[in-house]
Amino acid sequence: MTNQHRKKLPSALRKPGAGVIRAVLAALAVGLVWIPAAHAATAGQITHLSGTLSAKRADGTSKLLAVKSEVLEGDVLGTEAETYARIKFNDGGEVVMRPSTQLKIENYAYNAAKPESDNIVMSMFKGGLRAVTGLVGKRNREKVSFQTETATIGIRGTHFGALLCQNDCGGVPTTGGQPPPNGLHVDVTSGAIVLSNKAGTVQINAGQFGFAANANTAPIPVPPQQGIQVTMPNSISQNKGGGRGIGKGDDAECKM
Repeated sequence: MTNQHRKKLPSALRKPGAGVIRAVLAALAVGLVWIPAAHAATAGQITHLSGTLSAKRADGTSKLLAVKSEVLEGDVLGTEAETYARIKFNDGGEVVMRPSTQLKIENYAYNAAKPESDNIVMSMFKGGLRAVTGLVGKRNREKVSFQTETATIGIRGTHFGALLCQNDCGGVPTTGGQPPPNGLHVDVTSGAIVLSNKAGTVQINAGQFGFAANANTAPIPVPPQQGIQVTMPNSISQNKGGGRGIGKGDDAECKM
């Protein structure tokens, strides 16, 4: 650029100073502020609810949910005392949460036309649930898992229950009259699950029960007379149009 051309430029551009730099940075900052945040993917919807259910979203906000509310990938769902909540996921899978349960939708990727993209991971921090796996669990069973601090539940086209006791299962009845021991208790209605942690792996089939005391103790099968079965109230478990539903017990109320 010649000196003649340089003289025609505004002085601020001929000699950038602190003011120009500040202006450029401010413009960039405004641009960044207005870039919309990525919207979390919808994973499912609340279909049944009795009580209070909250969701802490991936962006840090919290929301009370109701029937027909969307559940998003990244949500940490929490039921209050006496609350049961049933969620139907996009692939047809369902989860019923017991009272005082915390469940995080870590990953939820499902596209009916793209099985290679399947990936469902949920973490249960406390409480209990029943789950029926959907299409992902049928076509890509290794792509579905439920994690706890004690063990990970891998599914095999499954309807199962899980209860994580952490000195909070005093109201759960057992044949011996004592509260269940701390750890992860599972039961399988159909299909099978694989219960695993760093100490070992065991497969629990339909009609069987399993238990993992902690992350350092290998999971084991449990005799039926000692097993813990997670059941739900009829109002939450039953399907419209009849059928046994998910986790429906013999009584009108849940056994746990």
